[in-house]
Amino acid sequence: MVKHIILWKFKEELSSEQKQQCASEIKAGLEGLAGKIEGLTDIHVYTEGLPTSNFDIMLDSTVTDTEALAYYAGHPAHVKVKDELIVPVTAVRACFDFEV
Repeated sequence: MVKHIILWKFKEELSSEQKQQCASEIKAGLEGLAGKIEGLTDIHVYTEGLPTSNFDIMLDSTVTDTEALAYYAGHPAHVKVKDELIVPVTAVRACFDFEV
């Protein structure tokens, strides 16, 4: 199994209300991929970090192996969420993938 963890920071110019709306849309979009992409076994998006957090959103997902990770990354449903909901509103992305 491979864990795929992503952290994003929103663009500074977004208002608090816009950030909340975008976080909700990103959460719905990514979690909506559950059961739609072969090899994706678990996916959760966290949007309510503690004040000590320095990122706005976290994706915690699990895939079966590195091949499944590559398949997920290029899958049209994932690419659509990324291109339409994430890329336009985020400024910083951090990724950490590891085997479990």
